[in-house]
Amino acid sequence: MPKFINTLFMLLLGIALSAQITDPVATEVWEPIPRAVESPANGTPSDAITLFDGADLDEWKSRYKDAPATWTINKDGSMTVMPGAGDIITKQGFGDVQLHIEFRIPTEVEGEGQDKGNSGIFLQGRYEVQVLDSYKSKTYSNGQAGAIYKQSIPLVNACRPPATWQEYDIIYTAPRFNEDGIKTSSAYITVLQNGVLIQNHFEIRGTTEYIGLPKNIAHGEDGIILQDHGNKVSYRNIWIRKL
Repeated sequence: MPKFINTLFMLLLGIALSAQITDPVATEVWEPIPRAVESPANGTPSDAITLFDGADLDEWKSRYKDAPATWTINKDGSMTVMPGAGDIITKQGFGDVQLHIEFRIPTEVEGEGQDKGNSGIFLQGRYEVQVLDSYKSKTYSNGQAGAIYKQSIPLVNACRPPATWQEYDIIYTAPRFNEDGIKTSSAYITVLQNGVLIQNHFEIRGTTEYIGLPKNIAHGEDGIILQDHGNKVSYRNIWIRKL
């Protein structure tokens, strides 16, 4: 059956079935009942995993060696990249998630573009949401703050000035692979920066490479990486919900 005829048939069938329903109760669904989650006005949802609350780095480790994370914990409840210490990664692996993270670009950073307050947040250790000072500093658009690195330019520039706390709220759907290692479904990501939508259900094409094209090597759940790019970027109030 041609596609347009099949579509027309389904539309007419839907109209016919709807015409036969006269009781509103017939379309009410009572099960399952969504579970209750407390959502404080300025806090962490009750079902979230706290990755950093200012107290310690117990949820993190060094990315490249079997050692504790050694970034600096500050008195204001934040942590700061220790240049040269390397990236840090969560001890726990994740797939589909809602992630909240706050960051602050230092004011003393010199230079422009990629040299100005550079860091990054990697979902499943592979897919980077760029952290950078893009308030008034120019760089390539698919590498500015809020970009899915070298894949998707943010819809708008929602950056605040350096030394001002900013936040990302990320909704992420992990890619799927079959038993032969072939990708059957891409990763998708939505990002709000400071309450403004900057990535709208973008289909991630593969790993966010600095050089070359995206790769799609099969993997499962993996950690969240915070990048040491040599700049003293600070982070605070990091929580995550498994979806």
